[in-house]
Amino acid sequence: MTDRNTALDAIARYADTGGFTDELAGLVAIGSESQDPAGRAELARYLDEAMIPMLETMGFACRILANPLDAGIPFLFAERIESPDLETILVYGHGDVIRAQTDQWRDGLAPFSLVIEGDRAYGRGTADNKGQHLINFAALREIIATRGALGFNCKIILEMGEECGSPGLNELFAANRGLLKADVLIASDGPRLHPERPTMFMGSRGAVNFDLRVTLREGAHHSGNWGGLLKDPATILAHAIAAIVDRRGQIKVPEWRPTSLTPAVRKALEDCPVGGFDGPTIDTDWGEESLTPSERVFGWNSFAVLAQKSGVPEAPVNAISGMANAHCQLRYVVGTDPDDILPALRRHLDREGFDDVEIIPAERGFFHATRLDPDHPWVKRVAASVSATTGKRPAILPNLAGSIPNECFSETLGLPTVWLPHSYPGCSQHAPNEHILLSSSREALQLMTGLFWDIGADVQAQKERQHA
Repeated sequence: MTDRNTALDAIARYADTGGFTDELAGLVAIGSESQDPAGRAELARYLDEAMIPMLETMGFACRILANPLDAGIPFLFAERIESPDLETILVYGHGDVIRAQTDQWRDGLAPFSLVIEGDRAYGRGTADNKGQHLINFAALREIIATRGALGFNCKIILEMGEECGSPGLNELFAANRGLLKADVLIASDGPRLHPERPTMFMGSRGAVNFDLRVTLREGAHHSGNWGGLLKDPATILAHAIAAIVDRRGQIKVPEWRPTSLTPAVRKALEDCPVGGFDGPTIDTDWGEESLTPSERVFGWNSFAVLAQKSGVPEAPVNAISGMANAHCQLRYVVGTDPDDILPALRRHLDREGFDDVEIIPAERGFFHATRLDPDHPWVKRVAASVSATTGKRPAILPNLAGSIPNECFSETLGLPTVWLPHSYPGCSQHAPNEHILLSSSREALQLMTGLFWDIGADVQAQKERQHA
């Protein structure tokens, strides 16, 4: 048995004998909700009581980095430098979670208690992102235990504010480029394409949120006395939205229609069909008609109305409202100018005669779109290792459909970025009853152990060739 197989067998026992779920339970129990200012103490506790002890026992030097924008949201930096001649891998995770939504979880479940039912482990953070970075740290630990060393240098950055827009992350990176210098980012977040198929992505779609608002007058007025005499802001807003997308959701703003869906990207997406998992049924008659479902979600832009209001929906009365509002979002891919998204919308609405529709940018910032070439050497290197461990061909996506702070790594630090998600689309991320699949987690533990083993072996083989 090779040492690689020894490490793979050991990490499988860690999963099979409850080691993974025991450690995950301890992480889930810390209610690290970054969106709740009253719970900020839990953010520091997650780092001080859980992460630092774990990483220090693995030979990592740890220190807390102050957030340049929000003192209540700390960062943890850890590094294990084995030799200045070795490659350096940067690993990322976030220990904060979305709001607990405690009263919405079904009977028998609670957000900060790990509950196992069959193949599912329930709890806030199991999928996003505590379970995912625990998998990666456990894999690093196993390499050290089996080999006696990683065979490469490793730096870790763990943030505690991803769920509230990663405040201070980019500023921290810009001020500490030397500290965070590495050869590649290897990290885990988001879902696999399918639960049983290992997945890689090299960037993400960006997101811009904004309100569309029509304000015509103070107060509401009786619909019998004034109907037909006063403009209805909800009707105006509905028509404005219909000028942005057609009845099947196809985008009508010219600048929002990307040019980056190249033949190479389309070829890559042919091997990445969506759907077929435990989730909602895809509406095949929605979105850009000429594109496949995979191209629509990974290679194109999408517009959504996330919330809409006029009057008092909970208690409607016979009155014409004076105002209507819709909170909207554009998810966008590389090839869309992020600085022109809202100006382009303004020009479009004015051309369509909706100059009375106000565009209000969201206060919270969102992430930019990023993408790494699927033919990049690090992509091929990671894919080969994943295939060797699992016997499966990984799905290689040009970018995640969702949004993550990848531009901080790819643009500010200038790193190639390879993400290996360990969750799946039906995990109820950001919703009640969040969970992770234990079968996928077991496979993820092995593929990450195999990957970190192979990186160290590649470095050693290269050094031997140089001295031959």
